[in-house]
Amino acid sequence: MGIPEERVDRLAALARAAVKEGEAERAREYVRLARRIAERNRLTLPRAFRRFTCDACDAYLVPGRNARVRLGDGHVVVRCDCGATARYPYR
Repeated sequence: MGIPEERVDRLAALARAAVKEGEAERAREYVRLARRIAERNRLTLPRAFRRFTCDACDAYLVPGRNARVRLGDGHVVVRCDCGATARYPYR
């Protein structure tokens, strides 16, 4: 694992901790920074990080607090407080 991957993982952990402490704006900055690092170094973000971040507003999503999670026919629907919706398939 190289330095960019380690940094993205560290920023994901920091974003998760910031949301738990109630600092949503700080978590949003961590998410933006992690995405910029991954983009600059042509990395794919970890699946857990992609699933728990909003593409529209860069918020770190916590189900029940700032995200609504519902199950549909073969997919999970995650709706952020900003109104953005993401759908993920499952079996």
